[in-house]
Amino acid sequence: MRSDRYRVGMEEAILRSSFEEVNEQVARAGELLGLDSGIIAVLSACEREAVISIPVFDDDGAIEVLSGYRVQHSSARGPRKGGVRFHQSVNLDETRALASLMTWKTALVDVPFGGSKGGVAVDATSLSARRKEQIIRRWTRLLVDMLGQNRDIPAPDLGTDAQAMAWILDEYQRLEGFQPACVTGKPVELFGAPGREEATGRGVAGITRAALERGGQSVDGARVAIQGFGNVGRNTALTCHELGMKIVALADATGGVFNPHGLDVLEIATQSDLLHANGGERIGSREVLEMDCDVLIPAALGEVITDENVDRVRCTYLVEAANHPTTAIADRTLRQRGVTVVPDILANSGGVLGSYFEWAQNIQEFRWPIERFRRELDARMAIAFDITVETAGRYNVDLRTAAFIVAVKRVADAFTLRGALG
Repeated sequence: MRSDRYRVGMEEAILRSSFEEVNEQVARAGELLGLDSGIIAVLSACEREAVISIPVFDDDGAIEVLSGYRVQHSSARGPRKGGVRFHQSVNLDETRALASLMTWKTALVDVPFGGSKGGVAVDATSLSARRKEQIIRRWTRLLVDMLGQNRDIPAPDLGTDAQAMAWILDEYQRLEGFQPACVTGKPVELFGAPGREEATGRGVAGITRAALERGGQSVDGARVAIQGFGNVGRNTALTCHELGMKIVALADATGGVFNPHGLDVLEIATQSDLLHANGGERIGSREVLEMDCDVLIPAALGEVITDENVDRVRCTYLVEAANHPTTAIADRTLRQRGVTVVPDILANSGGVLGSYFEWAQNIQEFRWPIERFRRELDARMAIAFDITVETAGRYNVDLRTAAFIVAVKRVADAFTLRGALG
């Protein structure tokens, strides 16, 4: 995310951070719910923040000092839950914003977690496996007092994967003893859950189908464009294809491909990236956001749809698979044009549901069949979609505001019932 942006209102521009932008949504939901201003202030603040220095050896032996982060936003509804991302744009404000979004996401899908987020400011694509392991182990050691299955549970995010989670598990076990539920998104061979890797993308595709059906549009043949072809984008594309949608454009950091008649997703999915993807016209990684389509799914970085490019976005539905891919100004512009925007805290919540299922299985020491995992995921995503739509109608608001209303009420209720104001 960029660290700031301008909100245009009346005749002046107001500088806002990413975290402030999220808190604006929290405040609006709180006001619609009639919450006390003090409760809104509590829900807008982070419980704990850690900024750490991570000295690491370059592959040539030189020492470099990286900045690492872990922000715990809320524990009102349970232990905090949030990913660990490796990206050069990671900073404290972004981490605060994403930790807050995790609080609302876990509340919206009604799992017993709060929100957190962490990361390291480093270009993951430049790291050797040895150096990446060194960084994630040092990150774990420095933050071990904040982590644990009943305190704060990391998961994969941008620039990290199941292997990185295995390193966290191993490092945590060295320090605190065997506790497989201390981290989720692990390899299946190391206490992971079959179905977890596909969970976010599967959830995005299911929500896309629900949004199309709600809008009276046929799912079969619906034209879908996806930015991002990592774990989330790849599984979104594959599941959308299974549901009968037509993937017309795909792009990642290496570039992309566009075919108005549909791409061969099954063949493309066998490749590690889209650099040499065939079957259509070559496009740039940002051009995919401007392709003519029924559904646009940003599934990579945040803040890719802004006031600078929103007028060139040509879709009927925008489904946010990435975290915070649309700025507030762009969001408002799209809704004024009649675009249905499905917010990130709903659309990509399949990931945290999948993590909850893995966490529960680890604690129970009992593994579910993948069929049960998918069945539970699909059912709970449908419930979250339905309650968001119902709330939007009851309050006469957009889906993003409705999702925040549901989530903020659940967290506020938990906070108040705990007697935290006594």
